[in-house]
Amino acid sequence: MDVVVLGEPLVEFSSERPLTDAELFRLSFSGDALNASVAAAALGARVALVTRVGDDEFGERLIRFAAERGVDTGWMIRGGGPTGAYAVGADPSGERAFSYLRQGSAATRLSPADVDRSPVASAKVVLLSGIAAAISESCAQAVRHAARLASGRVVYDPNFRARLTTPAQAAQVLRDIAPHTALVKISSPGDSTALLGVGDHEKTARACLDLGAPAVAVTMGERGVLLAGRDAPPVLVPARTAPTIVDQTGAGDNFAGALAAWLARGESLPAAVAAGTAAAAVSLAGQGGTGRVATPEDVERLLAR
Repeated sequence: MDVVVLGEPLVEFSSERPLTDAELFRLSFSGDALNASVAAAALGARVALVTRVGDDEFGERLIRFAAERGVDTGWMIRGGGPTGAYAVGADPSGERAFSYLRQGSAATRLSPADVDRSPVASAKVVLLSGIAAAISESCAQAVRHAARLASGRVVYDPNFRARLTTPAQAAQVLRDIAPHTALVKISSPGDSTALLGVGDHEKTARACLDLGAPAVAVTMGERGVLLAGRDAPPVLVPARTAPTIVDQTGAGDNFAGALAAWLARGESLPAAVAAGTAAAAVSLAGQGGTGRVATPEDVERLLAR
């Protein structure tokens, strides 16, 4: 398997208006793990999504949705609770408001035993997120266990959500995972201020390296990505101009999925980060996390500009 993603896919109810006055919602499927999985598969990677979904109609539809987009659904276990969901109001400015409906969901019962039954140990790249670690204690254990099994092949995105966890808890997970990574992907100032107490991108990179990460990709929105490593000078990878901006939901997940796919095929870190910026730019044209996913042609076109 090229890429294994661990986390919770969700039913997505997205609106073109803020949640405070939205009345019409579009039904789709999203969540950081699903967004990244679909993005990686769209670029040709063999991708497995390790998760649990409800033994209900939404769980069935979610599995079908992932399979139709090239994701291996053999490790999407059904049962143990309902399928999680969330509502989101689309906002091109990026100030998104999420309302989660995931307490007691099937995915909150994901455990280290599920990781052991999966291809985590043999995958070329394992993509992990702080969101999965935040939804339950058993999920947090599963994330840490996956990091240990795949040590040196892990891409970790803290993906901090204040409605799911506290800064202190999320920072502890980052400290635990960082030494097992190939790369930490962290947003600045968003995640870095909450988890590391720094808003400066260079200080963010240094703080992650000090935690034991061998390399760090600090995403800075329109300013691009600062890629830093222990044995190489920092490199600024420019952001790609988005052809159309509809909604920023899932842009970071598309970045992570594309990056993982390129790393799995043996590309360098700078090349993989550049591919991630292109995939993120393309994703802005769609509503919701999987509304528009970059193809290989999309990525190559933006990288050539």
